[in-house]
Parts: sequence; C-alpha cells; structure tokens
Amino acid sequence: MGGGFRVLHLVRPFLSFLPEVQSADRKVPFREKVIYTVISLFIFLVCSQLPLYGIHSTTGADPFYWMRVILASNRGTVMELGITPIVTSGLVMQLLAGSKIIEVDNNVREDRALLNGAQKLLGILIAVGEAVAYVLSGMYGSVSQLGVGNAILIIVQLCFAGIIVICLDELLQKGYGLGSGISLFIATNICESIIWKAFSPTTINSGRGAEFEGFRVVLPVRSKNARGQQGSYPIKLFYTSNMPIILQSALVSNLYFISQLLYRKYSGNFLVNLLGKWQESEYSGQSVPVGGLAYYVTAPSSLADMAANPFHALFYIVFMLSACALFSKTWIEVSGSSARDVAKQLKEQQMVMPGHRDSNLQKELNRYIPTAAAFGGICIGALTVLADFMGAIGSGTGILLAVTIIYQYFETFEKEKASELGLFGF
Repeated sequence: MGGGFRVLHLVRPFLSFLPEVQSADRKVPFREKVIYTVISLFIFLVCSQLPLYGIHSTTGADPFYWMRVILASNRGTVMELGITPIVTSGLVMQLLAGSKIIEVDNNVREDRALLNGAQKLLGILIAVGEAVAYVLSGMYGSVSQLGVGNAILIIVQLCFAGIIVICLDELLQKGYGLGSGISLFIATNICESIIWKAFSPTTINSGRGAEFEGFRVVLPVRSKNARGQQGSYPIKLFYTSNMPIILQSALVSNLYFISQLLYRKYSGNFLVNLLGKWQESEYSGQSVPVGGLAYYVTAPSSLADMAANPFHALFYIVFMLSACALFSKTWIEVSGSSARDVAKQLKEQQMVMPGHRDSNLQKELNRYIPTAAAFGGICIGALTVLADFMGAIGSGTGILLAVTIIYQYFETFEKEKASELGLFGF
C-alpha cells in the first residue's frame, strides 16, 4: 500500500478513546467459550427487559414495528436500538471497502485495526444520531413533556446500550465466545417472540412453516507444501446464509419508515402516496400499508387475501425472489466470498485442487459459487414467502433468520468440539 494519506487515517486520533476488547492471547477452551456466550446473552436479555428511565409513554403506533424482527430491539427498553448501529456500520464499511472507496489491506495489521476502529466509531455515531432522532420525533412523548433533563438521560441510556452491544459482539468475535453477537441476539429475539406468540391465548394463526433439504458441493483441496495434508472447501446451497433476507428486510424496513414519516405530513402529495399509503389497524393500533409501493412489498395477510388481490401477491413474490437473488449475488462480491476472492485465499494458503491447474482454480469455483449464491437467495426468498402465506408464527423472515443462525451455531459447536479432540489437521 502507498505511504500517502488515506481515508482510514482519519480514525487514528479516536482509537485511544474507543472501547476495545483485547484479542484472546491463548486458545480459549470450549467450555469457557460457552460460558462467555451465555453471559453475553444474559446481559442482552436483561437490557431487553430493562425499561428506559424518564420516558413519558410508549403508547400508540410503533413506527419501527416492521423493523423489530431483524434489529433484535424491544420497544420502551434500553435495547430500543437493538443491533441497528453495529449492523448499519458493518454494512456501510463492507460496501465502502468492497467497492474500493476506502483502501484496506487485510494482510496489514494496522489496516485491520483502523477498519475495526472506523466501524466501531461509525456505530457509536449512528447510535447517538438514532437516539436523538427517537427523542425529538416524540416516540416517548414530546420534549416539552419530558423535560430537557429526561430527554438527555434517555439519549445517554440508548447510546450506552448501543456501546454495550458493540462490545459484546466484539467479545464473541475475538475468540472468547461462539459465533457473533449479532447472530446470537437476532436468533434470541426471534425465538423469544415466537415462544410468546405460540403460547399466547390471543394467537390465531398457528400454521407450520416449510422445510427444505439443503445440498452442497464439496471441492477437495490439498497443500502444495505439506505432503498428505488434505481438506475440502464446501459450497452450500445457502452460500450467503441469511444475508439476502437481512438486506432485503433492511431495505423494506427503511422504505416503511420513510414512507410513514412522509405520509403523516404530506398525505395529499401524489409522489408520497405512490411511495405508500398508511392507516391504523383497528385491532392492533399499528400503522399498516394500504396502498402504494409499501403495500405491494408487504406480504398478503392470508391465502384469502392472496386470492382476493392476485396482483399484490404476484408482485410480492417477484419482488422477494428477485431482491434476495440480487442481494445474494451482490453480497459475495463485496464481502470477499466470490470465486475470485476464494481462489486468491486458497493460493495464499498454498492450497490446490487435485486435477486442476492453478490458473483454472477460479474458473472451477465460478461453476458453483455464483449459482449457489443466486439460487440459494431465491430459495430463501421462496421459503419466506411460503411461511408468510401459511401464516407462520413469528413471520417467515423471523423464522428463517432464527433457523439459519441456530444452524450456524450448531456447525460452530461441532467444529469447536471436534477441534478440541484434535480431529482437524488444519
């Protein structure tokens, strides 16, 4: 990398002030990882039930109702922001680095530290901005009712909770726990919601979601240098895991939020109505889309609704499948998991594919990775659509996120367990 000025260098003065979890200087035993993971989860659950001090009320329509599933947030508690700051900052930094807008060399330790610091700083700034916006928008009562002191106190509580989430995620990812805090908190929030709704006497829809048998291609690889050292690189159907549905949900949630804000103030404007029309449900009190783009990207409430409005159902199906496939294909390019990136990583590790020349490695990977990403994204979208149409408890998106995250934890658990038994050579 060049020695001149780069955008990442702007983060240097802030590194000493940012909270940081030191990387584990030893191999943390599996039992300790489980303990750290359980403690992190306990802290998150406590924050999810701890009410915000100083709020005036949380009654009325919840403008972020549609976003709660993927944000692991709980209204009226210190975990109001959920994982929004860390997810948003992570996606922004991934996109900036993947599109080469900021230059990052992952082989250089300082660059990795600066990128991590930039993501953390952006997450804190987003937490501050969102906390201020929540208070000023009147979510907890007007500022005049709250008083300046209470308003500032609410902002401080939300920001502090955001920093706690960032630190917990960093604790798990730096070798002390299993998986990532983001996945753990999303899965926990969804499972909690499903359990409450499943055992609630007010629950009406109790349909069963769909099951899908996955498949994968396992490509054999071996080391150039160490004779006899062999391994494999699996390419699963859900190559990008649950990322397509997370990105799609984030896109739709932001569309809902912007559309609701505009409709409240400019309901007579043609373009605003084209974006979405909203009205409060007489049963739940929540604002629901009844027209415009926001309505058509919302799942029909039932099979009867689908039959009554076939164009709505068709538009929603096409949108879900297309968006998930597109986000899946885009994600492999910006996240460093495309055929080109994987081929480069294998070459750096001195790994080759038996029966193929080094120059053909990327071509061979290209036969599977883009197809697995696009088709896997379509399957995830189809599963979500089917679960929503069947009236599954917790929403199709919520169930899919929970299942994929729990399965990732199962794989991590098995890998850690086998690693301690010495079953992996590398």
